[in-house]
Amino acid sequence: MALPELAKRLGFGLPAKLEGLIETGKRSLEIAESAMTKAGESDLNFCSYDLNCVALLAPVEFPPKILLLGLNYKDHVSEAKEKTPEEPIIFMKPHTTIVGPGQNIIKPSFVTQLDYEGELAVVIGERVKNVSVAEAESCIFGYTVFNDVSARNFQFKDGQWTRGKSFDTFAPTGPWITTRSQLPDTSNLHIRTWVNSELRQNATTRRMSFSVGEIVHHISKVMTLEPCDIIATGTPSGVGFAMNPPRFLQNGDVVRIEIEGIGVLENKIIEEI
Repeated sequence: MALPELAKRLGFGLPAKLEGLIETGKRSLEIAESAMTKAGESDLNFCSYDLNCVALLAPVEFPPKILLLGLNYKDHVSEAKEKTPEEPIIFMKPHTTIVGPGQNIIKPSFVTQLDYEGELAVVIGERVKNVSVAEAESCIFGYTVFNDVSARNFQFKDGQWTRGKSFDTFAPTGPWITTRSQLPDTSNLHIRTWVNSELRQNATTRRMSFSVGEIVHHISKVMTLEPCDIIATGTPSGVGFAMNPPRFLQNGDVVRIEIEGIGVLENKIIEEI
């Protein structure tokens, strides 16, 4: 559904891009809902496209910030042989890591330990600082699926995570954003990751040490959050490096991540020649 096109057809006005809709917040969502309510079958048909005939891009292609949490699932802490953090471990990726559903993850030939991390991601909808836990979720626009692709040979060698997490294409995101009103409770969502046809991760968000509201609260104490910021909330157990023996991603592998209430994100690994 092309919402801006539908809105224009019905006499409403909406931003041309999703980033604009997120930035204008509640008012644009109300207009979008009004347009959908007012639209007749002919309007919907005129403004609809077959998903098989279009290429979906990342919902937010140029987020101001991509923020991520490390070791936020209790079972992942155990498999990584780490200690549960007392406060969220926060790191960042550049926006050049973003790719959308169906786009390739590029594996440089010198990355010998490529790994996946299926994660629930938060999309911020308002500019906030020092927001309380109770109010944190009110500044969220919605949720999407995120793959925190990692080059473990650099991550573990460096002792900090920036280089190993920041290669181009290492942040597949999508396939779309489910708004907060559509998904009001994220406390117990099923999250599953397959590599090819093998189920590797199978958990729920109730295993997170820090809830979505707590995550937003803690990060907002450090930095101002802005519309279109993406926060990936950590990964459950089942990552490749923790298997015995480790099983890393290879050329041609397909990673499929599904989160209840949102959808499926699928990307193929292509080795750079």
